[in-house]
Amino acid sequence: MIDDLNIENVLFLDIETVPATPDYNSLDETMRTLWDKKAGIIGKNDPEQTPADLYERAGIYAEFGKIVCISCGFMRGSTFRVKSFYGDYEEDILKNFASLLTRSYSIDKYKLCAHNGKEFDFPYISRRMLINGVKLPPILNAAGKKPWEVKHLDTMELWKFGDYKHYTSLELLAAIFGIPTPKDDIDGSQVGEVYWKEKDLKRIVTYCEKDVLTTAQLLRRYMGLPLIKNDNVVSV
Repeated sequence: MIDDLNIENVLFLDIETVPATPDYNSLDETMRTLWDKKAGIIGKNDPEQTPADLYERAGIYAEFGKIVCISCGFMRGSTFRVKSFYGDYEEDILKNFASLLTRSYSIDKYKLCAHNGKEFDFPYISRRMLINGVKLPPILNAAGKKPWEVKHLDTMELWKFGDYKHYTSLELLAAIFGIPTPKDDIDGSQVGEVYWKEKDLKRIVTYCEKDVLTTAQLLRRYMGLPLIKNDNVVSV
């Protein structure tokens, strides 16, 4: 799939998600009851963990979380351009990102790329768009399409080489390919606390943009291309 890929036709992306409310007690009665059911499943091997204890994981589920940042990047010549959509109002983030995809990435030649994107980023964005009443851009709408018609690349899937039980983190792949780590400040498990307790959205955006750059660097390694130089990374 990447042998004849034009990397300038790829939009790299990453999302950061948090629980929909600051804590378990902030859930309304209906969602608290539904989270209790979900927690019973995800915590079945650790019965001492209460639904309130497990609520810090709620952000990874589109039904109980929300997106606070979508960062994306693309190559233009030797320059890697990065743009982020972020804020407290998820609907605005999704509308603005959908507008970008519809306006600039609606032609068949374009692809989206994320690490573990097929299992997480792409479906999460799509689900949250539906929940927020945002029309899915064609490049995200995979319903009814054949696998080769879906314009999604996944750097983790490419690393599997058909080994479907294998999971490799972006941090580990960055290390073995000699790419600077994106996890030099926070990691995904800390995003909810940084958002709800520290109120430091800018820190989350910086982390998200590092993941996008690392994903692009990783795909370049897969393709045998040189890494992007720091001086060639610009915000737009």
